[in-house]
Amino acid sequence: MHYFVTGATGFIGKRLVGKLLQRKGAVVHFLIRKESEGKVAALREHWGVGPARAVPVFGDLTEKKLGVSADDVKALKGQIDHFYHLAAVYDLGADEDSQVAVNIEGTRHTLDFAKAIGAGHFHHVSSIAAAGLYEGVFREDMFEEAENIDHPYFMTKHESEKLVRAETKMPWTVYRPALVVGDSQTGEMDKIDGPYYFFKLIQRMRQVLPPWMPSIGLEGGRINIVPVDFVVNALDHISHGQRKGGECFHLVDPVGYRVGDVLDIFSKAAHAPKMNLFVNAALLGFIPKSVKKGLMALAPVRRVRDAIMKDLGLPEDMLTFVNYPTRFDCRGTLAALKGSGVECPNLKDYAWRLWDYWERHLDPDLHRDRSLKGTVAGKVVLVTGGSSGIGLAAAHKFAEAGAITVICGRDQDKLDEACKEAKQKGYQFIAYPADIADMTDCDRFVQLLIANHGGVDFLINNAGRSIRRAIEGSYDRFHDFERTMQLNYFGCLRVTMGLLPGMVAKRKGHVVNISSIGVLTNAPRFSAYVASKAALDAWTRCASSEFADQGITFTTINMPLVRTPMIAPTKIYQNVPTLAPEEAADMIAQACIDKPVRIATRLGITGQVMHALVPRIAQIVMNTSFRMFPDSAAAKGEKGAKPQLSPEAIAMQQMMRGIHF
Repeated sequence: MHYFVTGATGFIGKRLVGKLLQRKGAVVHFLIRKESEGKVAALREHWGVGPARAVPVFGDLTEKKLGVSADDVKALKGQIDHFYHLAAVYDLGADEDSQVAVNIEGTRHTLDFAKAIGAGHFHHVSSIAAAGLYEGVFREDMFEEAENIDHPYFMTKHESEKLVRAETKMPWTVYRPALVVGDSQTGEMDKIDGPYYFFKLIQRMRQVLPPWMPSIGLEGGRINIVPVDFVVNALDHISHGQRKGGECFHLVDPVGYRVGDVLDIFSKAAHAPKMNLFVNAALLGFIPKSVKKGLMALAPVRRVRDAIMKDLGLPEDMLTFVNYPTRFDCRGTLAALKGSGVECPNLKDYAWRLWDYWERHLDPDLHRDRSLKGTVAGKVVLVTGGSSGIGLAAAHKFAEAGAITVICGRDQDKLDEACKEAKQKGYQFIAYPADIADMTDCDRFVQLLIANHGGVDFLINNAGRSIRRAIEGSYDRFHDFERTMQLNYFGCLRVTMGLLPGMVAKRKGHVVNISSIGVLTNAPRFSAYVASKAALDAWTRCASSEFADQGITFTTINMPLVRTPMIAPTKIYQNVPTLAPEEAADMIAQACIDKPVRIATRLGITGQVMHALVPRIAQIVMNTSFRMFPDSAAAKGEKGAKPQLSPEAIAMQQMMRGIHF
């Protein structure tokens, strides 16, 4: 049996050729561009056959009769039993001209070539998109009934199938696969398409929310998904049956799911929060098109829309198809496959394989330079409070990655020791003594940075002061609030605002502010500290909005408890699970690489959600912890006293990792 295949290097075509070559004595001729001749050896190796059974035919889909030489046409004449046409543009976002050139004109050229070589049976792999946005059930014997085919992808799929139906004299069969995803056994896929566009959103939800937390999903129309192995097996089996020609088969999932169900299935596969409540996207259909068009004419609305779509990796037209209205009858396909053992598997049974393959191979973040070296090498990075604790650990990471690492602190001896340690490790710090709580010294320090380094590229506002003392123990200690605010808020702002003009002039710069999980959980006994950090968070949100169009970005890290000298006076923390400074430094490195708006732990986000949704319950929980954990000896002014904790308190502090009590 001799076959000819276009699109043999594509996702479906490559697998179909492999399937055909499993037949005894099968020879497959496949179209390939001359400039891709170097790929032939690898293709044969993949298929496990030699030159006699996998024969390249050089040509181009966009040329008349595929641009195949007269000698090849003569050699193939009368030799091809089955001709499979799979080559097409499958990208919803492709421009109309390229889709017309390949999908319509390419099909016309393919038909002319198939006629010239006298192919026995023409198999055209179309798509369910040929039905357009048909309202209702689209049967396999329907074609002219297609409606709403204005979109270039729908239009070109419909028109290419029309050519086959109207101009083909040889026996022909049309196949309309649904949305094709990866292999149901291996998860293998070659690109991000269809439901994969939503994987990044699901991944983000998993990163910030615990899996048990209910979430809101998007309900929509029915979406039909099939794995590539089912499409190939069905295509192979049906095409080798006794076909009279002029038939159409829907290679679809007989079950089908709504968009919300699909998102929920993949959320479960990803161990992300389950979507318990759905917002019906059909509600968007009630908004008049004139209103939508008017809104999109507004620059701020377009910027918001574009930012969201870009951040989530969604193509511009994706939301157009959320309310997909068509269901597909496949009784002819089921009858043709009866007894063959070929059937479409249930999405729930293989969704985890698709997710696993995507996360291991297709996640766009895997292909970015996510190294700290690629981000900060040769750049000026300032770490305030860099002579000890979190700041010192972060400074080591930056210097090791090749950054021009500047640290500052009040204690010259500590700065010298830090520089000595860096030199022993093979790199160096540039250290300046500076008191960030002193506004005059901040100004002097900023001018020094500008004069010596031309400003900074990355600013890590790490210097801070923490005070753990109940309000009722602070009635006569108002200076605690003043000095905390002076360093954590005013000092941080003074340095940031001094360096911002230089960043604006270069139209680039990133500021990382080390905040606290206490801002999200409203931790008792930390009113002075949390208030100062909350003020910084609020200022950062305002600044982020003002500088969003000038290349300046900000990240707030709601840092959990870290074992540093700052918490040493509170002996109660000796039994509390905490992060090491190096782990905290990893969070700072992530902030510089990815530049997210916020980095927070799941526990912090949970606390924030609780305070937003059930504030009274959140207050009761925090009040219970407040009464359970006494002020430290240092806060009471006592020396040498050991904290006395109840068994309940010990259990709670182990459970609530990183919350400041």
